[in-house]
Amino acid sequence: MLITTTSIVEGRPVQEYLGVVNAQSIIGANIFKDIFAGLRDVFGGRSKTYEGVLEQAKEDAMRELVERAQALGANGILGVDLDFETVGAGGSMLMVIATGTAVRL
Repeated sequence: MLITTTSIVEGRPVQEYLGVVNAQSIIGANIFKDIFAGLRDVFGGRSKTYEGVLEQAKEDAMRELVERAQALGANGILGVDLDFETVGAGGSMLMVIATGTAVRL
């Protein structure tokens, strides 16, 4: 599956547009991660804990995006966009939304 943020793939014309596909992943951050991230905020530096959670949510959303495109018979997804949001009480959950256009190249 070819996945790109661009609307075209040089040298590979789109044979058929199959439609917009999207997927989302929501991951809760547990209390221990919150405590360690809070310490990182106090002492400075990057929060590897939250970076790992965000990466996992992104991978989950992308995997689901590919599955949905494959179900339509696609071999590519163009114009992929990733949005990151916090949801839940006090922003306790992390959400990633992946959107793109399923195509047959």
